[in-house]
Amino acid sequence: MIPIKDDNPRTSTPFVTWGLIALNVIAFVMEISMGGRSMRAFVWTFGMVPEHVTVLLMRGAPVFYPGVFVPFLTSMFLHGGWLHLGGNMLYLYIFGDNIEDAIGHVQFLLFYLVCGVGAALAHYWVYPNSAIPIVGASGAIAGVLGAYALMFSRARVTTLIPIFFFFQFVELPAYVVLGFWFLIQFFNGFMALGPAGWVGGGVAWWAHIGGFLLGMGLVSILPKRKRPRVMYF
Repeated sequence: MIPIKDDNPRTSTPFVTWGLIALNVIAFVMEISMGGRSMRAFVWTFGMVPEHVTVLLMRGAPVFYPGVFVPFLTSMFLHGGWLHLGGNMLYLYIFGDNIEDAIGHVQFLLFYLVCGVGAALAHYWVYPNSAIPIVGASGAIAGVLGAYALMFSRARVTTLIPIFFFFQFVELPAYVVLGFWFLIQFFNGFMALGPAGWVGGGVAWWAHIGGFLLGMGLVSILPKRKRPRVMYF
């Protein structure tokens, strides 16, 4: 089930959403332009490696020591490939503009960053001894999806659904699309629980779960901009 677009109108220009997409693309281009060992060293430095954080904390490093805190921020702007980047940016493009429109530009930027850090913390809490770096914007975007599911549950989302060898475009309520997405994360998250450091299928499921729930919680208490009422049919 791949979302293509939604029918949820906005009343402002999503400068922050577009800026975040541009920043992620620029960061990825810089990342792959290094190549070889330099790229791997870059990912290990700016990706979030739970084991590195645990070692620093055990040595007495404070929470806001750069080696502890900075990777939680920088990891959300790195990606593991063009498909990884493209999928994340598609979700951000479709759903991010409406959340930015609803809570305002500055608040949305802070919301996005807090969700990204919170998602990485959720992964760290589950796998504190993992030696695998996590990278990607999906934790922060999961927060956007959680907020969207709460605020615009009845908005219509056009999705591409594969049926055997064919693809069908279907318009579904947001709560179906995003609810299905969350159930997949939740199921795979529990299936991935096992040896320390294991990330099922190369996906940080618990970062997605944590980001989604955090996004729902934050958007429920944040002040909202006044928007025209929209009727969904």
